Formats: sequence, structure tokens, C-alpha cells
Amino acid sequence: MKKILFAASEAVPFIKTGGLADVVGSLPKCFDREEYDVRVMIPKYRCMKQEWKDALVPVDYFYMDYIGESRYVGILQYVYEGITFYFIDNEWYFNGDAPYGDWLYDLEKFAFFCNAALSALPVIGFQPDVVHCHDWQTGLIPVYLKDRFHGGAFFRDMKSVITIHNLKFQGIWNIDTIKRITGLSDYYFTPDKLEAYNNGNLLKGGIVYADAVTTVSDTYAEEIKMPFYGEGLDGLMRARSNSLRGIVNGIDYEEFNPETDKYIVQNYNSGNFRTEKIKNKRALQKDLGLEEKDDALMIGIVSRLTDQKGFDLIQYMMEELCQDDIQLVILGTGEERYENTFRYFAMKYPEKVSANISYSNPLSHKIYASCDAFLMPSLFEPCGLSQLMALRYGTLPIVRETGGLRDTVEPYNEYEGTGTGFSFANYNAHEMLYTIRYAEKVHRENRKDWDAMVARAMEKDFSWGTSARRYQQLYDELMA
Repeated sequence: MKKILFAASEAVPFIKTGGLADVVGSLPKCFDREEYDVRVMIPKYRCMKQEWKDALVPVDYFYMDYIGESRYVGILQYVYEGITFYFIDNEWYFNGDAPYGDWLYDLEKFAFFCNAALSALPVIGFQPDVVHCHDWQTGLIPVYLKDRFHGGAFFRDMKSVITIHNLKFQGIWNIDTIKRITGLSDYYFTPDKLEAYNNGNLLKGGIVYADAVTTVSDTYAEEIKMPFYGEGLDGLMRARSNSLRGIVNGIDYEEFNPETDKYIVQNYNSGNFRTEKIKNKRALQKDLGLEEKDDALMIGIVSRLTDQKGFDLIQYMMEELCQDDIQLVILGTGEERYENTFRYFAMKYPEKVSANISYSNPLSHKIYASCDAFLMPSLFEPCGLSQLMALRYGTLPIVRETGGLRDTVEPYNEYEGTGTGFSFANYNAHEMLYTIRYAEKVHRENRKDWDAMVARAMEKDFSWGTSARRYQQLYDELMA
């Protein structure tokens, strides 16, 4: 049996702030359980829902020397959908109202977690062949495996993988502080190790010392070797290119299933969507007070309202877009200027624009099921999950060709009769508008091609099983 430990700062269903939690919570259950024993380790946060905290079973505890003090480390566990989750408990570090808050405190907290996670393994008697680390919060684990934990027989052959979910977040502070909280010697603070631009960088340490580096799409793995996407680490990504690969994320095909989704008015599948999907559109138009009109191209957006997601392009083109025969349904929160833009246009064009400045899981499902198209004009997008959900529901994505969007959405080709959506190459508002208008034209004048695209989109497989097989191959190579 091959043993794998996922180490991360969040995992569904216990704690979630973003897509990282979906990956860490959903991927482990998709491995071949005859061959792989995959377990997960995350912090036990005070801000977790009480029902989960009450369900955790204490396993053991110990004291660990950290920054010159003896610190308590509790270990609890819970088996969820056949996967064992371990929780590292320390009230001093994991007591906040949210998993992340003050940067300096977060750096110390996750340095503690990396130490505690490795120290806990002999205590619980789980000796993984591979520790799979996620993002900067676990970037010290590959470093520690080559440093203080390397001497003992228990850790000697342990391999590490680090997955970069978003290179923008790196865990950076001045070298003296990073040295103090990590306990690492001067040897590690040189430009070929943890030092970057005169600071200490935890993610860089993980990338330098991990046995393999992955990121969440093939295109993003190439993009981060270039200065524009590389966030200052493009040289390192080029240096590690032999160990770097992109493995696209998946989505939970049980949770996102138009045939069984309990949140939507009318269930449907790739065989009957031509008559049934429209019933969701009509119901949503009615619920949101939009004009009840079958022919209008209804475009959905479910997103954080930030620059990264391309909202400056949408903001620039809103007035022009509202002159077309479209409807726009927005769900999300974020930067105030974008929230206010959508509120303004919803007041000005109430029959065309619905601005839902909040987050609602049931409404997100309704948007995926009801809309004709789904807009994601991102500046950069390591993987993106929303376009995968849209494809699953036969809602055709309109995306910019970057990162995972480029890898997962095949642009419509009217001459070959191929494609699962629409895309544009340059980060340009007029190019985006042209592409939306092209989608409008196909929807209005060539419904046969549109429906054929919907059928292809719904038959694509972006379930976690596909990703899991690629990770299994990676683990096998490391253990060979």
C-alpha cells in the first residue's frame, strides 16, 4: 500500500476560503483505494463550524520546542467519506475568527503547523511515502524534510510534492523574522534557497526543496516561467522546469450534476436539455425580476469581484453590453468599485441586470443551470473551477485564453463544427465584447450549432478521477 499525506491550510467540508479547500477535500477520495492510502492533515481552527469540532476524535498530544518555547500540539481525527483527516490543535495559533488574517501572525502560525505536522507523524504511526504540500502555508515541509527531519530513519526516504494553486501568494517577510520563526540557519537564506529580493520566501523554499512541483493546469505551468505571470519567481520556475508539471483540477461530479441537483427547478441531462434547461432560465428570470424572455442570451458570473478576474474589462463595456439583447446575472463580492458598478447597472437596467452582491450556494447552482453562457475574462487564472461547473451544466463559457481556461474550454469553430465555448486571446475590453457578440449571434442565428456545443460541453469529463490518475503516476515516479 502506497501512503500519501496531503498537508494544507484548508479542506472541505471542514474549512474553506477558496478553491484550495475543494482540491484538498475532494481529490483524496478519487485515488485507487486498493493501492493508495491517502490521508489529509490541516489545522484545527476555532472558526470551524461547531458540528465539525464536536465530531473530532482526540488521538494524542505532545509538546514541541518552537521559537524557544515548549508548545502544545494536539492531534485529532475524523474519517469523512472513507478518508482520514488529521487536525493539528494549538489554541495560541489557530484561535482566530478566520483561517487567515494578520500576515506576520500567519507566517508564524503556518511555520508552526509545518513543524507540528511532521512531528505528529511518528506519534500517529503514519509514515507516508510522499507528503503532498499545497501553497505557501506548507512550503516549509519540503525544506524541513531535507533539514532537521532528515536524520532519522522514519523520514529519510520520504518524498515531497508541492502544488502551486496561485503563485501570487508566497509567504514573504524579512529574513531575520523568517529565520526566527523557521529555526533555519543562515545556510538557507541565499538566492538559490529561501532568499528572494532580500526577503525570506516560504513558497520559494518549498519549490526549491520539493522532489516535484505541480500547478493546476498545463498552460499555467508554462505561463509562470514568464515574467508577467511568474510573480518574481519565473527564473526559479524555469530552473525547475524538469520537475514542474501542470495537472488540471476537477470538480465533484456528484455535487455538480444537473440530473440530480436539488437546488434547481428542473433537472436535465445531455439528452433532454433542449426542452428542459430553458425551464430553469424562465424560473430564474422570474425570481430575479428580469424580463421573462427566452431568446435573450442570459450570461452568468459567479466570482470574486477583483481585477484578477477581469472585471475592469466588464466595467468598461457594461453600458455597451446593456444595449444588446442580453441579460447579466452576477453573484459575488469583492472590490467596492465593482460591487457598486453592478448595483448601478441593475438599477439602470432592472430588466437586464441582476446584481447579487453576496454569496449563496443555492443561487450559484441556479445560475450554472439557468444561463446560456458564463463569462470569465480573467487576467490570469491558474485553473479556474467555475468554467468546469458551467460546462457540466451546458452553460457555454466565454473566457480569455489564459491558464486553466485555455486548457479546459475549446473555442467554437463554425467551419469544423467543434468547440465547447468561446474565447479571446488578448486582455482587451473590445476583444471581449466582440467575442460576447459573436456568442450572441450564434445563439440567435445558429441554434443547431449552439445546442451541439452544449451537448459536447456536458459530455466532457472534468471529474477528479482524471486528475487523480495523473497524481498517481507522479507519486509512482517519485517512489520508483
